[in-house]
Amino acid sequence: MNNVCISRPIKISIIMGVFNPRVKERFFRSIQSMIVQSFSAWELLLYDDGSSEPYATAIRSAADLDSRILLIRAPQNHGLADALNTCIRTAKGDYIARMDDDDFSTPDRLYKQYRFLEEHPEYQWVGSYAELVDSQGKWGILRVPIVPQARDFLHNSPYIHPSVLFRKEVLIRNGGYNPARVFFQCEDYELFMRLHQNGERGYNLSEPLLEYWEDRDSYRKRTYRRRIREMNLRYHGFQALGILHTSTFFYVLKPLLVGALPASLQYSIKRWEQQKRINGKKGR
Repeated sequence: MNNVCISRPIKISIIMGVFNPRVKERFFRSIQSMIVQSFSAWELLLYDDGSSEPYATAIRSAADLDSRILLIRAPQNHGLADALNTCIRTAKGDYIARMDDDDFSTPDRLYKQYRFLEEHPEYQWVGSYAELVDSQGKWGILRVPIVPQARDFLHNSPYIHPSVLFRKEVLIRNGGYNPARVFFQCEDYELFMRLHQNGERGYNLSEPLLEYWEDRDSYRKRTYRRRIREMNLRYHGFQALGILHTSTFFYVLKPLLVGALPASLQYSIKRWEQQKRINGKKGR
């Protein structure tokens, strides 16, 4: 790790939208992972999106952990896109780092991503690989394309949203997140497709700078309505990217086809695929 401490003014604004965080320990661990970053010129905009008690009290306690954390509270829940847009408008940094309330960043994440964007002006944001974790510990690596192209959107989003550091100007220039209800729970997928449609480009570092929480409940949260919204997004997004053809139409239907399987089976298949990849590497 590079023990680099960059003094103020603020360079990076970390934005985190929170609503009734389910597991207090994971939430506080997520906040703590930002506090101990080797890159210190940051602020954390912690947006409480209308949480009820006792969750609101826990969020206030988290905001008290460091003077660089700014708590923003909405009296009612408006959704993640609206929360993140408010944070972007409030942000003082030239860079915007995403973070979720149940994930964990490595101590040198911000430094490595900041350094990359400073040295590569041709890219407007940078993400990374992520380690998959659940209550039993680490169980795999989530890999994404290094330099995503249009066709990489067919399978899933080629960027892991909470791993990304943006140049703030690219979010302002492209209107930020779309809060329309039709994109609810698909906000990041829509944003990245729109950015690519507008000629913007991102990059992924080929090392895991994030621990990404994924368990059986993660699959259960992907409801049928959410899958319908994603299917519609895929159809129109693939059209705009020029990748919708008869040979790729299967990927429009993919959310519904995968959703026909029980959540526990989806989770088991994902773990089996990860274990198969690990065993394949050991056998080389």
